[in-house]
Amino acid sequence: MTDLMHADEIRRQVRDAYASIRSAGGAVAEELYSPEELALVPPSAIDLSLGVANHLRWADLPRGGTVLDIGCGAGIDSILAAHRVGPEGAVVALDFLPEMLGRTAAAAAEAGAAIVQPLRATMEAIPLADAAVDVVVSNGVINLSPRKARVFAECGRVVRAGGQLCVSDITVDEEDLPPEVLTHPAAWAG
Repeated sequence: MTDLMHADEIRRQVRDAYASIRSAGGAVAEELYSPEELALVPPSAIDLSLGVANHLRWADLPRGGTVLDIGCGAGIDSILAAHRVGPEGAVVALDFLPEMLGRTAAAAAEAGAAIVQPLRATMEAIPLADAAVDVVVSNGVINLSPRKARVFAECGRVVRAGGQLCVSDITVDEEDLPPEVLTHPAAWAG
């Protein structure tokens, strides 16, 4: 795979696209999550949910375990993970956008999910120790990275032996797209 844009430019495009979102209307969350799951999450996290699936249905989140949520956004998956691992567990909510981390922190506080720990960092350089988490989850975010192989290498580094990676995302075969689409900012941030 060839980097057709610089990573800093891609991050700027993603920042511009996501930091300014004020509402997604909740329609995404209402399609992906059950009413029981949504009852555990504040309206602010539901309203700003931008994921592509409910991958947590397939994640084995152990009671008392540690979960890393890559690209936590407004916090819906971090909060649901916190409910599943319980108060003796931990959820690290990683995002490089301070706006998203603020939204996650506020929603987690409103949900009483004190174990959600916001962490500002990029998914290509996760500032956690080797084998620090039981499960890595990500919902519609890894596609935004220009260095996907690096993201997966970092996931492999931070997950414990026998741990789990549970990702939902969108994919596209780059050979099917012309360079003008691959390099267009909307293609990376959208």
